[in-house]
Amino acid sequence: MSYDFINNIVVTVDYFNHRICTDNWEIEEMVMDFVDISYVISGQAQYYINGKKYIVSSGDLLCIPYGSIRSATCSPNSLMELYSVNGKIQNFNGDNIDLPLPLIYNIGLHKDILNLYSDLKTVWTLKDPAYILKARGLYLMILQRYFQIIIFQKDTSIMDTRIKKVLHYMSHHYNEPLTVEMMADMSNLSNMYFGSLFKKETGMSFRNFLTLIRMNRAEEMLYSGEYKIHEVAESCGFSDVFYFSKIFKKNRGFAPSEAVKRQQIKNNQY
Repeated sequence: MSYDFINNIVVTVDYFNHRICTDNWEIEEMVMDFVDISYVISGQAQYYINGKKYIVSSGDLLCIPYGSIRSATCSPNSLMELYSVNGKIQNFNGDNIDLPLPLIYNIGLHKDILNLYSDLKTVWTLKDPAYILKARGLYLMILQRYFQIIIFQKDTSIMDTRIKKVLHYMSHHYNEPLTVEMMADMSNLSNMYFGSLFKKETGMSFRNFLTLIRMNRAEEMLYSGEYKIHEVAESCGFSDVFYFSKIFKKNRGFAPSEAVKRQQIKNNQY
């Protein structure tokens, strides 16, 4: 299944709450005209969604779709604390869309996500000029982490810090003649252990990952229409334009010249 549409979602933040439940806390039954994304930090509560009862507890993520019938009550012996965002999730045409997330999923507690919610709470409380814009940005960052953990099952927050450092370096120096030996030395690891660790953390060899970064950048430059093919090759770390074209076609399935033509055709349609 393709999840490309995720990159094109538009969100609103109509209501944000850092909820710390009291003994008599409840949500009365209602038909939601928004999407409820809630992250339980501690405690428990009973949610009733479309007539079915769910017990939620620490580490649970709730993704209750638009149009659901929702109500909730607290658990007096284990009062719940959570962060909740209510708003619309739509495509560029303004149509409501369903996120490919389960209704309830336990992701555990993630410090970086809690920090994003803490930043969102500050923004929502201070209400500085254009705060809604910043709130939407933080909400999208939070959603990206949920997609990463649940859909793509690739949680970069737990990646080895040495590999994180290498990836950061690669993203800025991909056009240079990087080698396993250089990166291993940067990480204070042997060449063999670094290569093994890199593949374990990224799922790819160092060389293949470097090629992926270069091809991603090359494709962006070709589609921009601002560069000649030999300029793209040089900017992406290839001194031989013919070798660059060979590698690009192998990885993308079409030649760099075809990418240029496709973009020209697309531009002429507008």
